[in-house]
Amino acid sequence: MPTDRPASDQLGARLRITGLTKRFRGADAPAVDGVGLDIAPGEFMTFLGPSGSGKTTTLNMIAGLEAVTSGTITMDDKDIAALPAYKRDLGMVFQQYALFPHMTAAKNIAFPLRQRRMARQEIAAKVAEALRLVRLDGLAERLPAQLSGGQQQRVALARAIVFGPRALLMDEPLGALDKKLREELQVEIGRLHRELGATVVFVTHDQEEALALSDRIAIFNHGRIEQVGTAEDLYERPVSRFVATFVGDSNIFDGTLSGDTLTGDGFTLRVPRTGTPGGPAALVVRPERLRIADAPAPDGNALSGTVTDVVYQGAYRRILLEFDGGVPGTVREPVGAADQVRPGDRVHAAWDADAGALVADASHGGHGAAPESATARDDTGGAAMMDGAADAAR
Repeated sequence: MPTDRPASDQLGARLRITGLTKRFRGADAPAVDGVGLDIAPGEFMTFLGPSGSGKTTTLNMIAGLEAVTSGTITMDDKDIAALPAYKRDLGMVFQQYALFPHMTAAKNIAFPLRQRRMARQEIAAKVAEALRLVRLDGLAERLPAQLSGGQQQRVALARAIVFGPRALLMDEPLGALDKKLREELQVEIGRLHRELGATVVFVTHDQEEALALSDRIAIFNHGRIEQVGTAEDLYERPVSRFVATFVGDSNIFDGTLSGDTLTGDGFTLRVPRTGTPGGPAALVVRPERLRIADAPAPDGNALSGTVTDVVYQGAYRRILLEFDGGVPGTVREPVGAADQVRPGDRVHAAWDADAGALVADASHGGHGAAPESATARDDTGGAAMMDGAADAAR
């Protein structure tokens, strides 16, 4: 989701991390292991990964809430790794809002400005503008307990942006909200990003959220970044089995690659011509690329199998299969196209030869359809607030 500002007028900071490592005492392996990433000015970068993958720890090191074991963090070519959190000039939004319960919305938003000893008139003007940006005009004098969860998170957003940070860090900011409210605030966060032009680093466990909001996404796994790319890159061109199974739903066929053919247990499939060398490999095919056919197709790929279940999902039906040879599979077709398919039916699933992506074999002994959504959470994050707010709240 690029900003509407021309590159020459970009307000966001460039963040660059190099060889970033975090080792916790007593741990067998580093929580973050040599991570490197260059985040462009005004970019919306999302960290996505399972629990314990290092995404929140990385965010906390950027924020100054965790000490760096080794590596560098620069903002606009200035090394900030040794600076305390309150001197990094970064806005921070947490999942649990972290609002002062005894302060009104306006006073919560004004807190970082008072910490910077701004004049009262300037504070009032900036708070009013922040309230307007998050669409909370008229609620300035309400206490957090008088606000809904979505309104409280808007106050937290306003507090993070009121002093004009050039980078905004968000740690699961929508995780405590219901689905409908999450989707509404996703739109608001996207709008704020475009209006402010700030660089955003966003941590989430929600794939749909990451795909909807991000310019690029970094997939974390075991303390390292597995792949960085646009939503389309990650979904259509995963570089590993882990990325293919973590981002979306996948059919995965393990076999041996020879030229443009993959041969496995009971199947021979045509694959995209990518220049991938021969040997063990896996073909990833997204469920919407498969279609139920009455007979094997003369061109492309087709496998016979038995329908094991049909799941209604509104506009689509998710058809679960067991292909001949025991490989499980998933087909997603629009309602109407697959209305007559029932569990127990013998069918053919067909797809074009160039519809899949080849990845290095890392099957760990399994094949088939990956989970449709990954809901793992990274629970390594801290709960401190920027600008000394945690101490003031006690």
